[in-house]
Amino acid sequence: MQIYDLIQKTRRCEKLTREEISFLVNGFTENQIPDYMMSAWLMAVCCQGLTDEETVSLTLAMRDSGACLDLSGIGEITVDKHSTGGIGDKTTLLIAPIVAACGGFVPKMSGRGLGFTGGTIDKLESIPGFSVEMPVPEFIRQVKHIGCAVISQSGNLTPADKKIYALRNLTATVDSIPLICSSIMSKKLALGADCILLDVKYGNGAFMKTTEEAGRLAETMVRVGNLAGKRCRAVITDMNAPLGHAVGNALEVEEVIAVLQNQNKNVLSDLALELSAHMLELSGKGDLQTCRKMASEAVTSGKALEKLAQMIAAQGGDAAVTEDTNRLPKANCQKIYKAEKDGYLSGIHSEQVGLACLELGAGKTASHSEIDYGAGVVLLHDIGDEIRKGEALAVIHGASETLCEQAEYRLRQAVSITEQKTESISLIHKIIS
Repeated sequence: MQIYDLIQKTRRCEKLTREEISFLVNGFTENQIPDYMMSAWLMAVCCQGLTDEETVSLTLAMRDSGACLDLSGIGEITVDKHSTGGIGDKTTLLIAPIVAACGGFVPKMSGRGLGFTGGTIDKLESIPGFSVEMPVPEFIRQVKHIGCAVISQSGNLTPADKKIYALRNLTATVDSIPLICSSIMSKKLALGADCILLDVKYGNGAFMKTTEEAGRLAETMVRVGNLAGKRCRAVITDMNAPLGHAVGNALEVEEVIAVLQNQNKNVLSDLALELSAHMLELSGKGDLQTCRKMASEAVTSGKALEKLAQMIAAQGGDAAVTEDTNRLPKANCQKIYKAEKDGYLSGIHSEQVGLACLELGAGKTASHSEIDYGAGVVLLHDIGDEIRKGEALAVIHGASETLCEQAEYRLRQAVSITEQKTESISLIHKIIS
């Protein structure tokens, strides 16, 4: 078998066998296939695509390139959730305790920030003492006894994905639905949960910019998950505005706690309850309407907040933050961003808000950068709100006045105020089973 022949087959839209795809993945992972040849094949995939069967073969080959977790020790149906990323997306911190409080089991491995989007692991590390590293047996034990655990992607899971993704990032081959699908689903399948809920974002604050792109990716991932023997569902959601009001690590944790204290009801809380309901239904806890009611009661009763505190304590964190958010990191400087005219808030460009937070230090701009966990932006209004000139639109949190002023400039590019009222955003566009 020659890599040259496989590149030609993909370029000519000739279907590769499972053995040929395994040869490609294993050869590259074991340094037997050089970067330049793998780059050529990846570019051929970007241009010509892969069939569903080829995408499944690629996903399984990447999954099998390393260890796969055995979650049978939990002894219950397990459910995982993956979001394709966005600005202010803190749903994992909400759905894990909500689902656990309803009797579900959520083993979750999450990532760090990527580009202008925040990472769940960075948010959790803003909680004093919280550890995102955990041996697998302890991880399984915690999920079994508490119902949830969220740790970083580590160990020998999907080494092929790590290597292929690094190459894609350097060769402009990231933007390919079969390659995105295999990257995401190989990690989900390696984790080993019985059910997978996919939150696929679209809009200016997401990697998929249109509903059509998000739909194609969601459908492909659901098909791959089902063909791999998992119960899989996708929810396509809007990311044309930040999710919730807070963007920035500790600020987002504070907003999560407010939601679980039943003090903050908005699109974020609505989406978290809906995602939790789908996860509970996939877990066999009842029909969707019953599961929605269960999720809502977990919040109003305070049981979901208790689960969050239990998870924080189990992972070495200061669980008292769930009662006193002043224990979270705070920025040295705060600056109010005020409206420059009357009108209605018609848009908040997510990517610009994300870039403003990146400049404030809420994310990494280089591998050696340090994160300022207290930095970020808190938005004070929702799309459709009436605004008066001079009214506070946001609070900017940063290490210095200079950084806050730079972020304010970004926010001015992000916020749109018009004379005509804009309807509020409907977050959920479509559900794919």
